[in-house]
Amino acid sequence: MTTAVTSAGSPAAQTPQQPAATQKTSGLTSDFETFVKMLTAQATNQDPLEPLDSTEYAAQLAQFSMVEQQTKSNTLLEGLQSQLGLANMAALSGWVGMEARGVAPGYFDGSSEITIAPNPAAAADSVTLVVQDTKGSEVQRVTLPVSAEPYQWTGLDEDGNPLEAGEYKFVIESRKGDELLLQEYAEIYFKVNETRMQGGDVGLITEGGSVVLASSVSALRDPQS
Repeated sequence: MTTAVTSAGSPAAQTPQQPAATQKTSGLTSDFETFVKMLTAQATNQDPLEPLDSTEYAAQLAQFSMVEQQTKSNTLLEGLQSQLGLANMAALSGWVGMEARGVAPGYFDGSSEITIAPNPAAAADSVTLVVQDTKGSEVQRVTLPVSAEPYQWTGLDEDGNPLEAGEYKFVIESRKGDELLLQEYAEIYFKVNETRMQGGDVGLITEGGSVVLASSVSALRDPQS
């Protein structure tokens, strides 16, 4: 099972990594400077009795120009990518306070319901909702109708007591008889608390602190409607 959800936090001792685009640009710049030094040394130390062939020298100059242009182009593209990312984040700032639908952990505060959007296999004759905690341990199994209609998960156990507040993940199991046809994480509706850049994409921060990429969202709704 795969999911676009990542953790918003990171270990305090973790060393920040340099962005890949910056690393590539730095590498090109380093190669460019090395090329210039080698070309200068070659021209300075050539044998006066056997000077460098003009055709070969022109080819090296052309290569020099290509490396220079590639370095400038990558720097320009990196700046444009950053500007586009910020523009996308600003455009999606209106999503804050809305409910987005996507594969994400749902935050249960002890009383509120979580809307789950199951998508069972068409050939299934039974569907089960498997509720997991943040460690992936199963905490509850609920039999669902063989339908794609939204299901309201109340967070109550078999005795009617609320489960512990926190994030929960939801897996839909589709079966035909005893055969497991499909097992996948279910989409849910989650509240968007913040938008944040995640590389070249915009991340949506959930109530529980998880990050869901905006590109993976399949629906958006106003919680007041």
